[in-house]
Amino acid sequence: MGRIVVEVMPKPEILDPQGKAVVGSLPRLGFEQFTGVRQGRRFELTVDGPVTEEHLAAARQAADTLLSNPIIEDVVSVAADEEA
Repeated sequence: MGRIVVEVMPKPEILDPQGKAVVGSLPRLGFEQFTGVRQGRRFELTVDGPVTEEHLAAARQAADTLLSNPIIEDVVSVAADEEA
């Protein structure tokens, strides 16, 4: 069974309130080294058998039309998960 991972992030110009909340909490927990956080989404799509180029093409199309909102988000990665 193969797996494809799709990662979606807010566009840089879009405010990320969840990321801001996390970056504000990190220093209170002792994590002083981080200056910014952006929170995105990860989708794992499974297929029967190994991942093919056709699967990846379909995953890219699904990412562009269903898994992301192209007005406020960028699809940053569509790749086969080699560990699956």
